Amino acid sequence: MTAFGDRLTTAVRRRGTPVVVGLDPRFRELPPVLLSGRGDDPASRASGYLDFCRGVIDVVASLVPAVKPQTAFFEELGPPGMAALAAVVRHAREAGLLVIIDAKRHDIGSTAAAYAQAFLGPPDRSAWGGDALTVGPYLGEDSLAPFVEVAIERAAGVFVLVKTSNPGSATIQDLRVDGEPLYRHVAELVERLSAAQIGECGYGSVGAVVGATYARQLTELRRVMPHAWFLVPGYGHQGAEAKDVAGAFDDSGLGAVVNSSRGIIFAHSREPFSERYGHARWQEAVEAATRDMIEALRAETRAGRLPIAPSSD
Repeated sequence: MTAFGDRLTTAVRRRGTPVVVGLDPRFRELPPVLLSGRGDDPASRASGYLDFCRGVIDVVASLVPAVKPQTAFFEELGPPGMAALAAVVRHAREAGLLVIIDAKRHDIGSTAAAYAQAFLGPPDRSAWGGDALTVGPYLGEDSLAPFVEVAIERAAGVFVLVKTSNPGSATIQDLRVDGEPLYRHVAELVERLSAAQIGECGYGSVGAVVGATYARQLTELRRVMPHAWFLVPGYGHQGAEAKDVAGAFDDSGLGAVVNSSRGIIFAHSREPFSERYGHARWQEAVEAATRDMIEALRAETRAGRLPIAPSSD
């Protein structure tokens, strides 16, 4: 089986872009056409999320290498939501996309192993069929070990929270420990774990979550973790622009995938897309917003050195 780092490299090169589309459905923000006739109960909401996410996937599958479903919005709905999440993951995989499950799991021992077994690996190896999973590091190295072991065994990946995009991240992540911010110590651990199993692409299967809202730290951490893929949230709705993520990439335009969720999936409700397409043509707005992000990253970062993807497979 091809290691996750190499599979992600292939997917990014095939599409010619590092854009990842986040699937963060919010019921009241769905296009009106998907709200019409639906109730407000969990089953109705879950049905709406499934239709919406499938519609997004159908648009972006030919444009980007991966999608990132956020489990919280599905978990909120209980069993109907979890069934919808399973169907969304399955639809994305069938469309040829890598699936990064954003669940931010962390625990120790057998509990961590159970999380890893549940989320990581193809459908014949795991319940959820995730290509990668976001995980927390603050229970220590032994809490990461089960995730890393399962990921390597199943050719999957993990993205460890290092420097997150939220404004309050400094409260803990920037604390000075032995003269360095805590996030730097976490980054050094991630680099060691990733460097232990480097693939043909030069990257391992243990990556880092580093927020686009911290451009200086992105550049700093690229130097600290030369063998780790970055998952970069914070683009678009949280305020970061293409120029802010420039430091995440290596000289060939690899090394990072940049996520946008609300800025793409709800493009129908913001300018200039709302005026151009309206709510009824929401999928066209999703496509246009995705293409705009692709072009912005090509223009402002070394992602422009990636080969331009053909117009169709």
